[in-house]
Amino acid sequence: MHLAVGRPPTIRLNTHLRELQTKILEPADTVALMKAITPERIQQEYEEQGSGDFGFAYGEEARFRVAVFKQKGFCSIVLRRLPNKIMTFEQIGLPEICRQICRRPRGMFLVTGPTGSGKTTTLATMINYINENFDKHIITMEDPIEYYQPHKKSIVVQREVGTDVPNFAEGLRRALRQDPDVMMVGEMRDLATIAAAITSAETGHLVFGTLHTSGASSTVNRIIDAFPTDQQAQIRVQLANNLIAVCSQALCPRVDTDGMVAAYEFMYVTPSIQNLIRENKPYRIDSDIQTGKRYGMQLLDDHLWRLFNGGKISKEEAIDKCKVPSAMVERMQRAGILVDMQDDALLAEAEDQREAKGGDERKKAAGGTSNEAERQAQAAANRARMQVAEKK
Repeated sequence: MHLAVGRPPTIRLNTHLRELQTKILEPADTVALMKAITPERIQQEYEEQGSGDFGFAYGEEARFRVAVFKQKGFCSIVLRRLPNKIMTFEQIGLPEICRQICRRPRGMFLVTGPTGSGKTTTLATMINYINENFDKHIITMEDPIEYYQPHKKSIVVQREVGTDVPNFAEGLRRALRQDPDVMMVGEMRDLATIAAAITSAETGHLVFGTLHTSGASSTVNRIIDAFPTDQQAQIRVQLANNLIAVCSQALCPRVDTDGMVAAYEFMYVTPSIQNLIRENKPYRIDSDIQTGKRYGMQLLDDHLWRLFNGGKISKEEAIDKCKVPSAMVERMQRAGILVDMQDDALLAEAEDQREAKGGDERKKAAGGTSNEAERQAQAAANRARMQVAEKK
């Protein structure tokens, strides 16, 4: 829900904004609404810094993540409703291997994607699964706490940044002395937090975290590039040894029914991908994901294509949410699907891709086998590395 001066209260439903049939808000209205729900600490932060974030519960009916901020001197409020009930793996469509990762004693699992892509929901589902099935000590650091996790088979300690702990990095550092088995950090937004998360995984804990990146290879780049140049070689080794998997996701409105559906890119760190990270070749990770289906791996664009073919999302949504829009357009055009887009540059890119593929096919017909030979040699090298790692 958006509360802004000069227009009625507005809700976002399945990505679209809809005004409520009520009065236009005036400055006094938004200030009164802000003071009615905002804690004193956040009101002070709002006055001093111009914005503040907190969690708000409307009795037992609903919970919200709230942002209050100034714009043009007026008060504005955005409230995001949080589901009261934590969903299951089946309900949100998580890959089955995510359930198996919850059994791991150590390592780091990252959920990535843009704001509003369901990262917090995915992590809440995985933490709840551990809570219900294993006797662990789980410590979470969140800003703010979104899903309440009651004690079940595990002990769950939830610390809120700004209330219980000053920042994520300090929360992770202190958690190491609190006998944790599992740690969850709501957002790895700076160098100190990323370094603390990697250290926590390295010292024998299962660490869950989120990043605002799109795709597995860009996640690896983002983590490594956060460090000074003279530390990046060491971080590549640490990341290769401790990263378990990366799940990159996007939420899409459904066309077959009400609601949203999540599209996933999933990378499971095999010995081959470990070598790519160590050797600073993350640009080749996508190729390994394409050939790693037996590990549950898939590319985001491939999953979006399956959702579109299954009649769950529109072609416009598939193009908008994919990593390489021109490739998605070209794929649709090859399948005989009419793509009517008001984006000349995107259509030109798709045409270039189609011509490039046609050129490759002509080379193969003429006897050019160097690309295929190179691909087979790389595949053989990957298999050899995996066999060596398995023997070790």
